Amino acid sequence: MKAGWRVGSLLGIPLFLDPSWFFILAFVTMLNALDFYPSFGLVLGWLAGLAMALLLFGSVLLHELGHSLTAQAQGIKVNSITLFLFGGVASIERESKTPGEAFKVAIAGPAVSLLLFGLFSLLSLAMPELGVGHTLTSSLASINLALAVFNLIPGLPLDGGQVLKALVWKLTGNRFQAVRWAAKTGMFLGTFALIVGLGLAFLAGEFALIWFALIGGFILRNASAYYQLTILQEILLKLMAVEVMTRDFRVVDPRMTLRSFADEYILADLQTPLPYYAAAEGRYRGLVTVEDLHSIERSRWESETVENIVRPISEISTVRGKTPLVEVINSLEEHQLSYLTVLSLAGTVAGVIDRGDIVRAVARKLKLQISTAEIERIKAEGTYPQGLQLQTIAKATTE
Repeated sequence: MKAGWRVGSLLGIPLFLDPSWFFILAFVTMLNALDFYPSFGLVLGWLAGLAMALLLFGSVLLHELGHSLTAQAQGIKVNSITLFLFGGVASIERESKTPGEAFKVAIAGPAVSLLLFGLFSLLSLAMPELGVGHTLTSSLASINLALAVFNLIPGLPLDGGQVLKALVWKLTGNRFQAVRWAAKTGMFLGTFALIVGLGLAFLAGEFALIWFALIGGFILRNASAYYQLTILQEILLKLMAVEVMTRDFRVVDPRMTLRSFADEYILADLQTPLPYYAAAEGRYRGLVTVEDLHSIERSRWESETVENIVRPISEISTVRGKTPLVEVINSLEEHQLSYLTVLSLAGTVAGVIDRGDIVRAVARKLKLQISTAEIERIKAEGTYPQGLQLQTIAKATTE
């Protein structure tokens, strides 16, 4: 999550404030000011309410910093920490490599909250019982304890869900199965909180429980996103290049002149350009590109042949038919290619694969409807749809 305003960095980690954070800051300030007003007066009550709200979010920030520093210790890049309506979130670049490491990252946040609970509890004991300091520290102790306990609820996206994922991963040896378990638990808990919150709010008139329903909706939405992401990652690992490739390419005779090649193929395919492979006597010689054609002066097109501009198979970017789709995507992005050549077991050209082919295959597996026009646009522009950033998902899947 990187929406909002960047307000600086903390230990090298960019810190962002989501617009919703300002609403919750004002809301928490007002609630605490109303509590403090009878005991401390109007001005001091509001100042104490603001201090309470800022210290609360400071606690949330330290909670997320616990996750972040533990991840960094494992060599994982932390992209940002964002404070928003429901607290905070640390955006890390990839998953931990082992269930043990994943457990450490997950438990670090609640551990920090429990430490803060202990610290504020001790501070409250050292302060006059009727003073503002005692009230603030005792309240913050209670809040940090609640923050730790709430986050340990065993369902994604909460820390307890991450702990559950690490435990199931350890027991089954299957990270994706572990995420599905934790995500389904989160979806159940989120749905339960949403229904109970709305039901009590409207049937019993307890409108304060709308907040409970909002948290349930947040958990449900994010747990569902985790589940869908895991399904997509499994698809990218299981689908092979041979299942996705097409034979949308042309085979040309390497003995034909460059002029003939330009007239018979390049001009004919202006609307839908295709890869060209030179082959003769049952053997593929290599790839022929328009760029290489234009590197030859036109005055020589009548005398030189296609064979003069062929790029041998050994010198072009290729994948084998049994290459997982996740590796195909990473290769396309790493080398900034518009397509890859798929080779058979015998080393001959079996097909080609581009981003449009990938999106079509993934959409079929996910039972998504993507129009032919959209697939053609992806092929032409070489960019994935906005809501399906497969290059990011593939990179995270293999790291």
